Amino acid sequence: MDDLFGHSITYRVAMGPRAGQKVFTLQTVPAALPEEQKKGVAQAAGFSLHAGIGIEAEARGKLERLCRYVSRPAIAEERLALTQRGDIQLQLKTPYRDGTTYVILEPLDFLARLAALVPPPRMHLTRYHGVFAPHHALRAAITPAGRGRSARCIDAEERPVPKHVSMTWAQRLKRVFAIEIETCRRCGGKLTVIASIEEPALIERILAHLEQRRQTEQPRLPFASRAPPPQTPLF
Repeated sequence: MDDLFGHSITYRVAMGPRAGQKVFTLQTVPAALPEEQKKGVAQAAGFSLHAGIGIEAEARGKLERLCRYVSRPAIAEERLALTQRGDIQLQLKTPYRDGTTYVILEPLDFLARLAALVPPPRMHLTRYHGVFAPHHALRAAITPAGRGRSARCIDAEERPVPKHVSMTWAQRLKRVFAIEIETCRRCGGKLTVIASIEEPALIERILAHLEQRRQTEQPRLPFASRAPPPQTPLF
């Protein structure tokens, strides 16, 4: 895997008869002039780190775009194509500074690059620094579950929350995308998840049925109006 990583970041063929050589690229636009170093961007040893994006506390739309960006798939299928020789042609979303717009990969080398994207087993994909680091002395004082090196020094009475306080997927959906699925829109009561449907064909059938039902049904009020009760004479 280390060999695949090295060939992937240096744009060299990892496997096959052309192992070690540069991959084929197509330069269809003129090279861009060297720009000044952007604020919040660092480059070293072939790696680049971009930390120039800030999100305000109430910018929910900007947060959603950032979450969609970091959760995007590794390869965009609509930008993949086969050449006449049977190689894989990848169209770049943004041309490189030297004018490169397409990268040509052999099928075996393309699979090697996909394998390099698979995270190794038992490897942490999220790393925390500062007081959130695993071995920081103050981590137990700021995390809701009270986990950390100093957890033994904190009395149980000082912990207002239970030990297991991880959010459910429904709570995360509400926190990130502001989508509420645990509260009924009609009565305001609490809803319970009874099933999770993951088959795309079945999901499309259910959504199509609900859309058709919404178009045919008449809007109903929560409580139907009624006339006042009849008054009977006392004598």
